[in-house]
Amino acid sequence: MNWKRRGRILIPGLVGGVVATLLVLWLMRPTLEKPQEVTTPEEISGTLYGFPVDSFHIVEGVVKSGQNLGDILSGFGVGMQVVDQLARHAEGVFDVRKIRTGQPYTLFQDRDSTRKPLHLVYENNRIEYVIFGLDGSRSVSLGRKKVRMEQRSASGTITSSLWNTMTDNHLNPALAIEMSEIYAWTIDFFGIQKGDRFRILYQEQFVDSSSIGVGPVYAAEFEHLGRSFYAFRYAQGDKFDYFDDRGENLRKAFLKAPLEFRRISSHFSGSRLHPVLKIRRPHYGVDYAAPKGTPVVSIGDGTVVERGYKGGGGNTVVIKHNTVYTTYYLHLSGFAKGIVPGARVRQGEVIGYVGSTGLSTGPHLDFRVYKNGSPTDPLKLDVPPGEPVKPEFRSDYTTMKDSLTTLLYKINWQN
Repeated sequence: MNWKRRGRILIPGLVGGVVATLLVLWLMRPTLEKPQEVTTPEEISGTLYGFPVDSFHIVEGVVKSGQNLGDILSGFGVGMQVVDQLARHAEGVFDVRKIRTGQPYTLFQDRDSTRKPLHLVYENNRIEYVIFGLDGSRSVSLGRKKVRMEQRSASGTITSSLWNTMTDNHLNPALAIEMSEIYAWTIDFFGIQKGDRFRILYQEQFVDSSSIGVGPVYAAEFEHLGRSFYAFRYAQGDKFDYFDDRGENLRKAFLKAPLEFRRISSHFSGSRLHPVLKIRRPHYGVDYAAPKGTPVVSIGDGTVVERGYKGGGGNTVVIKHNTVYTTYYLHLSGFAKGIVPGARVRQGEVIGYVGSTGLSTGPHLDFRVYKNGSPTDPLKLDVPPGEPVKPEFRSDYTTMKDSLTTLLYKINWQN
C-alpha cells in the first residue's frame, strides 16, 4: 500500500516488510469496504467524456444565471423543436429543469466550417454528467467520470485551529471534519492548543486530478497537551467503528460539543456578570460563539421535552437523554424540522440554529447539562464509552492496530 505524502508534509517511505504485508492483507479483508471505482468512460488520452477530441470542434462554457437548456442550445443555433424533443427523451434520465447556474458544459461541434452541434455534455456534479445527442438521435444518457482512490498520509501541528492547520498544510479541509467526528467523544476541539499535533492515514478521492472528498480515515494519532489519542477503524462484523490503542470504543454516550469549530465565549460559573442585566448571578452553561444560523446538534440520543420561547433564554430546546441527563440549548434563531415535544432525536441530529434570541448581546449558543436535576459543567462531563472490541475479535484487532501504529510512527511530525 503506497501511502502518499500531501502538501508540504515530508513523509519517508512508509511501507516495508512484514508491516506492509499485514496492512495489505488487512485492507483486502472482506470486512473492509472496497472502493467502488467508476470505469465508464475510460479517461484515456485523446478522449473527453468518451468522445475522441480530434474528431470535433469543442466549446466549453458555464451555465449563466437564469439560463436553461433552451437558452444554452439556442446560442449555438439549435431550435426549440430539438430542445423539446431532448426534454421528452430526458424524462426518467435527467430533469432538464435542474440545470444549475455555475455548472460547466461542453459542446461538441462538427469540425468543418458549419460548426454543426453534435453533442452537449452537462456536468451535474464533479462525477456525473449528462450527454444530449444533437446529431439526429436526440438521445439523453448519463455518464460518470472515473474516480481514483489514493491511500494517503499526513501530519500537522496546530497553530490556531484544526481547520486552519489543514489549509496551511495544503490538505483537504474536509479532513478537519472527519477528525472532529472521529474524536468527537474524546477531544474537545474548542480546547485544542497551539503545539498540539496529529498524524493520519486516510483515503482521498480524485477526479481529473482534483480532490473530491476524503475518507475513510484508517488510523490517526492526535497529541493534545502532551497526551496521544489514537483512533483505529475496525469492524466487528459488518459495522465499522473507531477504537483506541487499548481496544476501547471512541464513541461515548455524548458528544463533546453541540456544534463544530467555534470558540467558547463564556464558561460555567457560580457567579458571572450578566452581559445584559449587569448583575452577578450563576451561569449554568457554556456559551459557544458562532455565526447566526450555525447548526446545533443534540449531543446524544433522547426525547425533546420542551421546544419554544423561554424568556431570557429565547428560543430553547430541552432534551431528556435518560433518567440522569437532560440538556438545554438556548438563544436559538430557529428550530430544525420535526423538533417538537415528544420527538425522538439521534446523537448528532440537527435540532436548531445559533441565534441571539432572549437576553443576548450577539449570536451564540448557551449550552447546559443537568445531571439528576442539578446543573453540571458541560466541559467536565464524563460518560462511559461504547462497546469495546469483543474478545473474539481481539487478536485480529491487535494485529491490525500494531501494523497501522508502525505506519503512523513513520510519519514525520509537521512543524
